[in-house]
Amino acid sequence: MMRPIIIALDFKNQQICFDFLNRFTHPEDLFVKVGMELFYFEGPSIITKLRKMGVKVFLDLKLYDIPHTVEKAMEQLGRLDVQMTTIHAAGGSEMIQAAKRGLVAGSKAINGTPAKLLAVTQLTSTSEAQMQSEQLVSVSLKKSVTHLAKLAAANGADGTISSALETPLIHEAAGNQFLCINPGIRLKNNSTDDQKRITTPAQARELGSNGIVVGRAITQAEDPQAAYQIIKQEWEG
Repeated sequence: MMRPIIIALDFKNQQICFDFLNRFTHPEDLFVKVGMELFYFEGPSIITKLRKMGVKVFLDLKLYDIPHTVEKAMEQLGRLDVQMTTIHAAGGSEMIQAAKRGLVAGSKAINGTPAKLLAVTQLTSTSEAQMQSEQLVSVSLKKSVTHLAKLAAANGADGTISSALETPLIHEAAGNQFLCINPGIRLKNNSTDDQKRITTPAQARELGSNGIVVGRAITQAEDPQAAYQIIKQEWEG
């Protein structure tokens, strides 16, 4: 099973994005995440350009709406030939099923392979106290994450986006074939920034992560390719 390091391209425009990618000797070998900031400014064309380079793309828009709206949106995203994309598991069973239908329909239209559908459980910036006081979720954070992961798995999602700290719980609840892709990855000397539930690449590997999303530790490094190699060595053990 592929266990990628996914670089979060949290840049404001494509010029900065491609200037960054061109600092790598073989950018075509990379797996990257395009999030809201870059996609909402550049639109689908940024995905087309990345795919023409050979770059694998995780399109992270975290859709959360009524099932029909999500299905039709996912059908459009399925036409972009991305490898992963996201919804919020809290949208419920019907929305998750609709998202999967849309992805499959969109990929069929281009004779492609459907993207892996990943469900967000609880954001890695959310603490248990915050979840309970602001979302009025009375159970523990672990129980909430486990419940949402099982809901996602039962309704066609291929995996979750969650903290690596919850990976063992998710695999126990939904099986080892259910992907756990983990943001909130930092090297030991990195700032935690706005993340609360973080791990190092080595810790994520030991916890059973199926892929890690790394942003600032690479994108803000003086030598991004060297930083990537350090993370790769730690990730691969």
